Amino acid sequence: MTTETDVAQRFWEDVQEGDAIEGFELTLDWTKMVAQVSGSQDFYQVHHDPDFAAEAGHETIFYNTGFTQAMLCRAITDWMGPEGWLRKFRFEMRRMLVPNDTVRASGTVVGKSEGEDGMGAVELELSLGTQREDVTTPAWATVLLPKRG
Repeated sequence: MTTETDVAQRFWEDVQEGDAIEGFELTLDWTKMVAQVSGSQDFYQVHHDPDFAAEAGHETIFYNTGFTQAMLCRAITDWMGPEGWLRKFRFEMRRMLVPNDTVRASGTVVGKSEGEDGMGAVELELSLGTQREDVTTPAWATVLLPKRG
């Protein structure tokens, strides 16, 4: 598990367009499903009852929107470091994340510009993908990074 002290600060001057955001991999299992349902208090049965999910027309249970958003935000905040700010964020859920998926969170720096309050703005494109689907969830973000000096 990453903690604030494990994450190095990234500075605007050190970032270049095309830089990779390495992100992380996470295998989704039943323990993580229980944790995300109980933690989010999202007790809708499609997130924990396979029979209910099947009756509703789904392949199986699936992870909720908040969990999906949190995985993307973790990739961003781990990359930018503790002094960065997430300025804008949006994502599109195109495919479900289900138990036994191995999810990859990754991205690329697609732009840089002067920011505000002495910080620099960085545009990111990110995605979640699984062994079943190359991209399940595309995302876009603008982060503000501190400048050196």
